[in-house]
Amino acid sequence: MSHPSQLYQEIHEQPQVLRTFLTQERTAVAALAAAMRQRAIQSVVIAARGTSDNAGRYANYLLGAVNRLPVALATPSLYTIYQRPPRFHQALVLGISQSGKSPDIVSVLAEARRQGALTAAITNFADSDLAAQADHVIQLHAGLERSLAATKTYTSELLAVALLSALLAEDGAMLDTLEAAPDAVAQVLTVREGVAQIAQRYRYMRYCVVIGRGYNYASAFELALKLKELTYTVAEPYSSADFLHGPLALIEEGFPVIVIAPSGVMMPEMQQFLQTLRQREAEPIVISDDPATLALARIPLPLAVSVPEWLSPVTAIVPGQLFALYLALARDFDPDRPRALRKVTETR
Repeated sequence: MSHPSQLYQEIHEQPQVLRTFLTQERTAVAALAAAMRQRAIQSVVIAARGTSDNAGRYANYLLGAVNRLPVALATPSLYTIYQRPPRFHQALVLGISQSGKSPDIVSVLAEARRQGALTAAITNFADSDLAAQADHVIQLHAGLERSLAATKTYTSELLAVALLSALLAEDGAMLDTLEAAPDAVAQVLTVREGVAQIAQRYRYMRYCVVIGRGYNYASAFELALKLKELTYTVAEPYSSADFLHGPLALIEEGFPVIVIAPSGVMMPEMQQFLQTLRQREAEPIVISDDPATLALARIPLPLAVSVPEWLSPVTAIVPGQLFALYLALARDFDPDRPRALRKVTETR
C-alpha cells in the first residue's frame, strides 16, 4: 500500500537512515564516550523539546540502567526566563534537537559551556546554533525531514543514545545488537497494511490513553504526541504504574487504551495491567511481539521481530507512527501539514 504523503515515505526511510547513522557516526560517538570516561562524568543533563524530549526519556532509562548514570531533563526556562541556571558538576550536558535552532535548548548548552561542563549535541544539522555550543556533535544523518511530524529523526536519536550507551559501557554484545536494528525496523514496517485497516475503526476516536513503562515510557509519550499532532486526538501518556494511581477512573466500557508491551522484564506487569483493563471493559490496542500479550488485546498490533527490551523503543514506535498516519488519512487530514504547526518551533 502506498500513497503520496511525505510522512509515509519518511517512516519507510528509517531502516536506511539507521544504517547510515551506524556507519557514519560511530567514531564521533566513541570520541564522546572517551571524553566522558576521561572527565569522570557522574551525571547527564539533557536539554530537548517535543519528540527529542522523548528521546531524552529513553536516555533516562538506558544510561541509568546500563551506565549507572543519573539522567535529568533540563528545565530551559531556568536559563532563559528566570535566569537562575543550576550548577553543573561533573555532568555531560547533552542537547537533542532535530533542527538545533530552538533558543532555549541552545541556552542550556551555552551556560554549560560557560561553566566548563562537557557539552554534546545530537542533531540533524552540524552547522546549527546548538552544534556550535557543543564540544562533541553527533549527526543524525536523517536527510531533510519534510513532514512536520518527526519520525526518522526520532528513531535516529534513539539509536544515537543507544550507541553512546554501548560504547561507554564497552559492551560488544550491545554493539552487535545495534547492528541488527535497521533490519528489525524494516521487518516491523511489514505490518503497515494491517494498521491501515485498524485505523478505520478509530476514525471517530476523540480520547485515548497510551501506556508504556520502563524503556517504553518514552514510546508512550512519543506515540501520544504523534496522535495529537497528526489526528488531533486527546491522547495522554502514562506509565502503567502512574495510571493505576488515579487515572484508572477514566476507564469505562470501550475506552481505547494503547499499550506498548514488547518482551522484557516488564512483560508480566504489563500483562497484569491488561487483565485489569479487560475487567473494566476497556478496549486495549496492544503493540507487542509476545503472542500471550497480544491475546489480551481487543486490537493487536504485532511486532514482526523481537529485540532486547533496551532496544525495543526503536521498533515499538513504528506501528504507532503508522497508526497515527493512517488515522489522519482516515479522517481526511493532511499528514504532512498538521494545523497550527511549523517544522522548527523556536521557544525561549
